[in-house]
Amino acid sequence: MKLVRFGEKGKEKPGLYKDGNVVDLRKLFPEIPDIGERFFRENWLEKIAGVEEPGQKIKDRIGCPIHQPSKIICLGKNYAEHAKEGGFENPDRPLIFCKTVNTLNGPFDSIILPKSSGKIDWEVELAIIIGKEGKRISKAQARDYIAGFTVMNDVSGREAQFSDSQWFRGKSFDGFAPAGPLMVTPDEIGDVNNLRITATVDGKIMQDGNTRDMIFDVYTIIEDISEDITLIPGDIISTGTPAGVGIFRDPPVVLKPGNVVECYVENIGTIVNKVID
Repeated sequence: MKLVRFGEKGKEKPGLYKDGNVVDLRKLFPEIPDIGERFFRENWLEKIAGVEEPGQKIKDRIGCPIHQPSKIICLGKNYAEHAKEGGFENPDRPLIFCKTVNTLNGPFDSIILPKSSGKIDWEVELAIIIGKEGKRISKAQARDYIAGFTVMNDVSGREAQFSDSQWFRGKSFDGFAPAGPLMVTPDEIGDVNNLRITATVDGKIMQDGNTRDMIFDVYTIIEDISEDITLIPGDIISTGTPAGVGIFRDPPVVLKPGNVVECYVENIGTIVNKVID
């Protein structure tokens, strides 16, 4: 299945995406919760699996596919070439950090430049959406805990990130995690460890990688994080970015008002975000 949230910001509704059309799930199930923790805990993925409605074209805004996750966990340096371009060694185990929920942004919403940091950068990533609560999940069991996948841009304020000597502030400015356009369930994603992943700025390809190049694959990541951090339904895990970010280019490239960033993951789709003041 492919799920989508649509409607104005703060008033999104859950939908089922079918061949370019959207089924308004609230019309079929008035009691259905938004796509988040309660949605997964109440097994709505199973309840909507048999929906045969064809849906219709919508002109509504598309929102981030997940509502209010308990946490957004991200990985740093999870592609060897990205670590290399920054002058870093490969990590011995997944290097994790968090973005705050205020960073979530629609797949076609604008990225607003912050006042307190310059050197704003892009990072296209495959993101995992957790479907059920778990702790100490083995690699062999990890697939059972995944509700789906989406595209995320881990937008980064490099000036704050590097001057603070830690990543929290530079990664957590409002709107710094555009995500979407869909949540694609594992049965439709194909080989999650072999998906092309790209980022373009104003039509120029900046990143062009493949998830097979991740140092730690999707299932290893879940095993590692869940060892001592309980994963909650609706949590987002963003799995790291390939080489080609702006800050490590010679000369560095940073985002400016008017730039358009497109992030693509094979079998999911593309998010397109304009940069504004």
